[in-house]
Amino acid sequence: MSHDGVRLRAVMRSVVFLTAGALAVPTLAACSSDDESGKPLAGQDIAPVGRDLVADGGTLNWAVDDVPETLNTFQSDADDATTRVAQAVLPAMFRLDAQGRPQRDADYLESAKVVDTEPKQVVLYKLDQQAVWSDGREIGAADFAAQWRALSGKDSAYWTARNAGYDRIEKIERGANNLEVKVTFSRPYADWKALFSPLYPKDVMGTPDAFNDGARRKLKVTAGAFGVQKIDRKDKEIVLARNPHWWGRPAKLSEIVLHAVPLDKRAAALADGTVDLAEIDPADASRIALAGRAKGTSTPLQGASATAKDENKNESRQKKKLSKKQRKALAKYLSQQDALRAFTVRRSFEPAYTQLALNGSEGPLADERVRRAVARALDRTALAKVVLTPLGLPAVPVGSHLALSGQAAYADNSGALGGQDTTEAQALLADAGWVPGGPLKDKGEKAAGAEGKKGKKSDDEAESEGGSDGQYIVGEDNKDPQDHTKKHGHGDEGSKHLADGKQYDGRKVKQGGAPGAYAPKGTAAPAGAKTGPLAKDGKPLTLRFVLPSGTGSESLSAVADSISRMLEKVGIRTEITKVSDDSYFKDHIASGQYDLALYSWPASAYPATDARPIFAKPVPAADGSLNVEQNYTRVGTDQVDQLFDQAASTLDEDESAALVRKADARIWAAAGSIPLYQRPQLTAARRTVVNAGSFGFQTPVYEDMGFLKKGAHPSAGPTKD
Repeated sequence: MSHDGVRLRAVMRSVVFLTAGALAVPTLAACSSDDESGKPLAGQDIAPVGRDLVADGGTLNWAVDDVPETLNTFQSDADDATTRVAQAVLPAMFRLDAQGRPQRDADYLESAKVVDTEPKQVVLYKLDQQAVWSDGREIGAADFAAQWRALSGKDSAYWTARNAGYDRIEKIERGANNLEVKVTFSRPYADWKALFSPLYPKDVMGTPDAFNDGARRKLKVTAGAFGVQKIDRKDKEIVLARNPHWWGRPAKLSEIVLHAVPLDKRAAALADGTVDLAEIDPADASRIALAGRAKGTSTPLQGASATAKDENKNESRQKKKLSKKQRKALAKYLSQQDALRAFTVRRSFEPAYTQLALNGSEGPLADERVRRAVARALDRTALAKVVLTPLGLPAVPVGSHLALSGQAAYADNSGALGGQDTTEAQALLADAGWVPGGPLKDKGEKAAGAEGKKGKKSDDEAESEGGSDGQYIVGEDNKDPQDHTKKHGHGDEGSKHLADGKQYDGRKVKQGGAPGAYAPKGTAAPAGAKTGPLAKDGKPLTLRFVLPSGTGSESLSAVADSISRMLEKVGIRTEITKVSDDSYFKDHIASGQYDLALYSWPASAYPATDARPIFAKPVPAADGSLNVEQNYTRVGTDQVDQLFDQAASTLDEDESAALVRKADARIWAAAGSIPLYQRPQLTAARRTVVNAGSFGFQTPVYEDMGFLKKGAHPSAGPTKD
């Protein structure tokens, strides 16, 4: 589920979904300290209690976006629900802790470490002697080997979404006994802890047919605290039942039922008892906060008090004016509000961030100076406040493309580009040839930007014009964008997730940033730049800003409006176009039909591997097209690619993290994407549900979830028993 409205599926191998010091670019040693990683901006919010306070038994009803198309996390159509099932029923050699760092899962592993580096890297896994599949067979080398062969990329009969890491394995063999697995790599691999999590049985990975089809709709053999009991596509639910053969701490719950509930139906599902736990959008969070306040409990959301007061003041007067149908709807709403008092909102951050993407493949943004000018025009703290302050979450801008605060590779590298500076932004634009008040060609000709080049609108855009999902130009005739609200519906945040940039080796940097991030010395901001839009060669500087229009995209609209006003101050106009969620990525982001866009990427514990395709320099394909992988901004450099390769091949964890940080500084300098804020994670939970809610970075501990015992107090801390 995404508060961004839409989300990329299976774009990265990250346990999420499914959600901020300065670094100079030049020296590697300067970024080797772990101190820069900081702490998570907000801790997980799961009502933690000791297992002795959790009742035995019960069914936890948990909302998901949909019943997954596949239960194989390594296929392209895997989604959040696929991940959730895998976490509950399959082995993982490493899981993430509250800081988003991998930790050995002691239920499966006694130890795992690099035992040799010369002539080849060798990792030795020592498995727990009780670790068995649900059919009684020991987990062992045969399972590891089958997964490696399926995901290595050598056999095209396996329809895999990715093979990163597995393609570096040379061989897998049994160790000194059945509990040891020895993995030899053909070349060093820093992110080896990312592998075999989850681990599927050889029954799934052993043949292409089993991999491609056998694990899509069922998992006959599992090895977790829960097993898959039933998948009911008619009733849209998956039933996970307690595994009686589980050797770890017994699951407290008898069942976890994953219900497919659309985002806009979740408040009703909570109220009627269909679900006990659900990620929700800010609007539903406000409803629950109001319901709690009506009962006299505290509310975590700002603005709820005034809203409640207004409702009470006007309620009797409004009732008199309502029709019969409206009174019935109001009665239903009030009944739901009464039921929602049984819930609370648990708030944290998702391990993901929302960014402003700048398409560098054509138009004005193909010029690095214009991209940097856009970045320098933005007040990222103000943009974070638009989304996070109303939710009571810290409004701290994200300082890295590759990690989030608390993770080992995190450092605020935004200094490589520079902070908000209107004068500097105007100077960069002037240096690129964009001047205020220049002569414009006939209005019938297209303005600069991606749409201006293409000249043709998609069917989905044409249908949207004139309605709430239409277009408006911010900065046209110096009108405030708020004057266009009849054409453009305002609303909460949009989706989960390449012209060549220059390299900067050997050049001096200014203020700790990369060369080129600032206008050449002596370049003045043009006089009167604030009085009107900029133009070049007779065309105004207008950027096409594409947004999703579906449920949950309201805060993205608010952020986009704020960005547009910031850009207008430096003479850049924006044409905002809202398109359907189904069309957003396929027809616009992935195909490059945009200048500016807002979407999100998950943060991985293994950025050297997982983030590389997002920022890799595009390369020409055999058919003449450009292979962009997941780099939808189409901005990349050879040096960034080299830094990723070095980080992935460096077994010293501190050195690898330093290389990732250096790569991030270079990504900032290229200004293809601007991280804005970490995504909020809002979860409605029945007040009696404990050890579950907004998990933040941490992989959920399914065996500890449950309902609070009667008479117990949830303030007690968790225990390890």
